[in-house]
Amino acid sequence: MELDNLYPTSFQITLTVFLMIECLLGLSSNLTVLVLYCMKLNLVSSVSITVTMNLHILDALVCVGCIPFTTVVVLLPLKDNNALFSCFHEACISFTSVATATNVLAITLDRYDISARPANRVLTMGRAVALLGFIWALSFLSFLVPFIEVAFFNQGVSVQNQTVEVDNTTIQYNTEPGLYYHLLAQIPIFCFTSIIMLVTYYKILQALNIHIVTRFQTAPKKNASEKKPISMTETQACESTDIQSGGRTNPPLAMRTSVSVIIALRRAVKRHKERRKQQKKAVRTSLLIISTFLLCWTPITLLNIILLCVGPSSFIMRLRLGFLVMAYGTTFFHPLLYAFTRQKFQKVLKSKIDF
Repeated sequence: MELDNLYPTSFQITLTVFLMIECLLGLSSNLTVLVLYCMKLNLVSSVSITVTMNLHILDALVCVGCIPFTTVVVLLPLKDNNALFSCFHEACISFTSVATATNVLAITLDRYDISARPANRVLTMGRAVALLGFIWALSFLSFLVPFIEVAFFNQGVSVQNQTVEVDNTTIQYNTEPGLYYHLLAQIPIFCFTSIIMLVTYYKILQALNIHIVTRFQTAPKKNASEKKPISMTETQACESTDIQSGGRTNPPLAMRTSVSVIIALRRAVKRHKERRKQQKKAVRTSLLIISTFLLCWTPITLLNIILLCVGPSSFIMRLRLGFLVMAYGTTFFHPLLYAFTRQKFQKVLKSKIDF
């Protein structure tokens, strides 16, 4: 058996097809979002749009660099003399994992800031730029960590990144476990982001529900107080006095007040229905955002924990590539969740399509 046949052909074809689909869909959708946002300069000035655009820029970079490189890894299995090739692939995975988690965390904090302090926001444009700069610095540092590991373990000893043992039935990788210690940084970042997302979106939905309920409960009380002095006897008395005084055409004051109260009640009910509709949309969007992030990145994170505990093997490394394809799926889901659900973006997109 030759090294070129290390992965089964069906495994290579399946992963390559999914990777190419993710690359094309992710790159086209993220570039569409970035182009439309840049065409509307007033949208770019918003803090929330700036934070969201940073995630789309990251996803575009992943589609251009990391996904094609993973495709090469799947089609051309690693040999025993390409430690740099393997290290670069690990660096791409580390960069994608840390950058995605931190950018999603930044968007989560931004949305909480909007819901908690809409008038006096903590995350100003200057602080947002500083936060995004820190995110990019941390992401590039995570990209360099695998190379630092290789240099550390190569001091005084020639460490071979992958040794291939071939027998009649199986092919196993005996990879140096020390070259995967950078996963100790990725796992806590993912866990921290997941916890903050769950708590923050719960607080957002809770605040939104209280906000809607309190407003709706106070509105009928005010209208009831306005409606209290109105009675049928008073309206009949007003009508009799108007008839006796000469039959004026103007409606009585009590009738006009009751009509205005009814109109105010209808408007309050309409506003309540609109807010309930917005609340349901917010709940649905929040659940999709949380579930998408967890479903895409939880499998590979759990497998990284197993990799650190048990050590690398042929089955684990093959399964890790499959879970990595799942994680790359966020490059396509992010534009759908963070851009196409915004009303401002929908208006811009609709105007360009109509034009």
